[in-house]
Amino acid sequence: MKKYLGLALLGIMAGPLSAQVARTPAGADTASPLSKIPSLYCIVLSLHDTIRYDRHFNGTQPGDVFDDQSLTKSIGSLLIGIAIDKGMISGVDEKLTHWFPGLKNDPDKRKQDITLREVMNQASGLYHENLQSPTGIPDFLAIPDAGEYVLAAPLVTTPGSQFHYNNAGTHVLSLILTKATGMDVRSFATQYLFGPLGISTFEWEKMKDGYYDLAGLQNVRLRTADLIRIGSLLLQEGRYEGKQIVSKRWIDLTLQPDLVYDSPWGFMPSKYALCWYHTSFRGNEMIYGMGWGGQFLIVIPALQLVMAVNQSHEDAKAPRQSGLFTEAIFPAFYEAIQEGKFNK
Repeated sequence: MKKYLGLALLGIMAGPLSAQVARTPAGADTASPLSKIPSLYCIVLSLHDTIRYDRHFNGTQPGDVFDDQSLTKSIGSLLIGIAIDKGMISGVDEKLTHWFPGLKNDPDKRKQDITLREVMNQASGLYHENLQSPTGIPDFLAIPDAGEYVLAAPLVTTPGSQFHYNNAGTHVLSLILTKATGMDVRSFATQYLFGPLGISTFEWEKMKDGYYDLAGLQNVRLRTADLIRIGSLLLQEGRYEGKQIVSKRWIDLTLQPDLVYDSPWGFMPSKYALCWYHTSFRGNEMIYGMGWGGQFLIVIPALQLVMAVNQSHEDAKAPRQSGLFTEAIFPAFYEAIQEGKFNK
């Protein structure tokens, strides 16, 4: 995000936002500067497991589900963790040949050593859609056997050698979870994550290859408030209302991964590991999921903070919407929290 954009946004919005952000803690908001942002749909903030801010904008309603884009990846990470907890997957260093033995016959022997961890770290070296092209994602979505296509295509880089954001490669997680559990991704999520969290309102469509996508191309659509329940697992060692949904071991690995890669976007600087981003915000460690167009799920353990935001994802405006959130909206909320405005 260019510096001038951040300065302009902060100059115009941060002052009014920090002063007004804690007013009218729930419902539709027509008074604050946030209501002037045409892309914004909903913001929900939880502190110490209590909702302190929950507002909808631009005609959206509490029951609406929103397009979470690549936030789906972070949800998928929790599903992979649950499968590992249940012994359905041995661990993140399991090689893809366990589920796709045909890779042993591929002319490129490097494919035999690709691990689940490398796929989750965006460092698998597998084929990726061309994000620089406006037709890159539509072309990939049109492939009838997308997952198998990715596995069969030539490697782009040596596995593990570098980070390259890869929706196509991440879709392979959908195939792995389905093969490992004997359940489709949606059913597995319903039984072991959404159901135990009390999440019953969501939408999820299959890709053309018959798999529910964990990359965020045919992504899950959830209520913003339900993202808060998912994020709270990272604060409660995987528990929700006394029930262990994800193991503490997986949550610990998620919060403190032993291998990370530099991310070229998001809150700067950020690292990436296991489908989550990591950074330090004003001295506090922060982990977050992020989706195209400014979809965010943010967790700051030291503050017992979970924040979720959904916005439009129109391609022409999407990068600016993410920048607006990281450079103006979130800092304003953070300042209001530090000033104790949400404790009133």
